[in-house]
Amino acid sequence: MRERTIGILSWNVNGLRAIARVGFLPWLRGSKASFVGIQEVRARPEQLEPELRRPRGWHTGFVSAHKAGYSGVGFYSKLRPDLHLTELGRPELDREARFSEVRLGALTIVNAYFPNGNGTPTADGKRSNDRIPFKLDFYRALFDHLAPRVHAGERILVMGDFNTAHREIDLARPKENKRTSGFTEIEREELDRWLRAGWVDTFRHLYPTRAVYSWWSQRQGVRARNVGWRLDLVLASPGALPFLRDASIHTEVMGSDHCPVGVRLSREVVTLRP
Repeated sequence: MRERTIGILSWNVNGLRAIARVGFLPWLRGSKASFVGIQEVRARPEQLEPELRRPRGWHTGFVSAHKAGYSGVGFYSKLRPDLHLTELGRPELDREARFSEVRLGALTIVNAYFPNGNGTPTADGKRSNDRIPFKLDFYRALFDHLAPRVHAGERILVMGDFNTAHREIDLARPKENKRTSGFTEIEREELDRWLRAGWVDTFRHLYPTRAVYSWWSQRQGVRARNVGWRLDLVLASPGALPFLRDASIHTEVMGSDHCPVGVRLSREVVTLRP
């Protein structure tokens, strides 16, 4: 008998209203996913058309930043959530609306939009890295929020735009970007810390030598030449890992400077109690 699975997807849409104009809802309906987390929504729920805010057959939830048109995360779920949390309890982090935690039976899904470390431009017009401390603060706050439950064996996924390429295989031009936010040593070390604590990069776990990217600069021709970065990840806790069946990066999906990434899990991850 064929095992039943559920699909879980993550996508930085770079503006939900913008991507809706180029086919987000048809993509969502055709995705065959049970849960889709999105980042960089850039709109409040009341600014969304009703069909986009709550499509027929989907449960939804959105978190909006204090600053209009900035950041924000949301989800679309075929399964009814048992719980939806939207704050880490750190006002300086929560005001940017980068965190959403949804519980589906025995599975917890954290949908996160990790900060970019780029800050104000320098005198020569380049971007500084002065937001890296804020970025690392978010990483560490989320890590600490989840650590007791990871140690307890709970089934947890953390997915989203991590804004960090972990290894040289994860970007097209590693040598040129050693000092660029997203590939600095201190940012990569933070991801190392997560993996040492037991978190598993699901795509790299299944495909250790596959160079596939999920983000490309919007400069003309960059995506066509596949000069990209793998910034979008799905991390699994040790408790969730046994249910992993596949991981994917959907480079063929257009509409944003990112593409969707996801995993397929045995349905027992939700229905089978520990």
